[in-house]
Formats: sequence, C-alpha cells, structure tokens
Amino acid sequence: MPCMCLLPKTLMNMIITYLRLWPALLALGVQCTFVVPAIHAQQFAPVPPPAPGRSSTPVKPLSHAALVAELKRGGYTIYIRHTSTDFTRDDVKSRSDDDCDNQRPLTDKGRDEARRMGADMKQAGFPISEVLASPRCRTVEVAKLAFGGYKLAEEVRGGAVTVQPVERYAPLVAWFKQGPGKGRNRVIVSHGNPFYATAGAPYLAEGEAAVVRPLGKDFEVIARVRWEGWGASPGEKPYPIVSSGSWSKWRVLPNRRY
Repeated sequence: MPCMCLLPKTLMNMIITYLRLWPALLALGVQCTFVVPAIHAQQFAPVPPPAPGRSSTPVKPLSHAALVAELKRGGYTIYIRHTSTDFTRDDVKSRSDDDCDNQRPLTDKGRDEARRMGADMKQAGFPISEVLASPRCRTVEVAKLAFGGYKLAEEVRGGAVTVQPVERYAPLVAWFKQGPGKGRNRVIVSHGNPFYATAGAPYLAEGEAAVVRPLGKDFEVIARVRWEGWGASPGEKPYPIVSSGSWSKWRVLPNRRY
C-alpha cells in the first residue's frame, strides 16, 4: 500500500514522529516517501543596458556651496548607490530580501562611509523629506546608518526581476521627472543598475550619489558626489564633469550583479 507523505521544511521536527512510527508502518507494509518542498533562490537579471540616448554626466561643473544652495531650495532627488560591499560574496543563493546571510553585505568600511555621508549631509543643512530604500539588506543598512528612518520601495529594488528595465523602472523615471516639490528633497538608496538603466552611463561607484533635477517631461543630473564629498572643505573645487572614459574602472561586465 504505497503512500506519499508531504513534509514542509519548516516542520522538519515532525521527522522524529515519523521515525518513531516507522517500525509499525513497515510491519503494516506501508511504504512512505518523504517529499521536502524545494525553496528556490531568487532569479536575477544581468546588468541592463544604459538608458538609450542619455548620459548621467552632470550638465555643468558645480561647487559644493552652489549644490547645497540648490538643495536648500529643494525639489531634487538624490539617488545614492549603497556604500562599499564585500565582493567575495554575492546574492546568487538569496531566497528573499530578508535573507541577509546570502547577499553581498556592506563591509565595515562601507558602514563607516554611510555614517559619514549621512552626518555630512545633515551638517550641510538642506531638507530631506523622505528616504526610500531598495529592500535588499545592504541598501536598508545604508539607509539606517546614514538617515535613521526610511521607507522600503519596490520601485527602486535591485534584486530579482521579472520584467524589462523600461517597464520595471517607470516609477523611478516618474520620480526623477516630477521631483518631491519645493522645499523638499527625496533620497533614494539603491543600486547601480536602476540608475544606469534610467539615467545612462557612466555607472555609479559604490557610495556615489547623483543629484537629479526634475524638468517635468524630462530630468537632468546636476551633480555626482562621492560619499566623502558632502562635507565642505577649504579651497573647494567645483565637482568635475565626469567623462565615460575617466570612469572606465566602473564599467561592468554582462551578468555581473550590482
């Protein structure tokens, strides 16, 4: 008399009960097969192509003081790629956004970078009305360390995907185009891929931010700032216009997950 016993993995302790009953089941001629449901890792897409016809190079050089003055007026989106991570690990075996043990984590250096970045942005004195974070563990940690409060946003996630970049990042593009309104600035803590797919090359470095000005039907990048660049310094120079060639070390290989 064959039978099949379905045993959920979360109830593995029931095996003990089955083992205790095993001799009696055998005596009755019952043959049981235990089936443990498989828990599959999330599926990840390769690095998307850069947004066609776009460049995330700042439109002109901008000094620290001029940038802060703009941000104090508000209306901008500050898109930040998470700070330094451990590239000896990846997200290939990750089963959910909460599965931090199977994701690429921040390094201690990355945590220090996030703290300093947040402190320098606070010291600069411009308003931040909301902080949105990709649900992945490294982006959530940066949001916590740098800003304290945050809201999870599936629209800026950088993990598992089921749709093409144009459809997937439509809400992000809408945020770039419209902005949060006068006297308000929105911070997004996410990954390199979403920005690359919506704003174009060059690819953001870890800990780098892009300041996006809304234009209604379009948007433009007015500055790109590394994590250490938010603090004012004597004899400051304008943030440089970045060329694709000078950022060649940040170019990515197909299928590399960032």
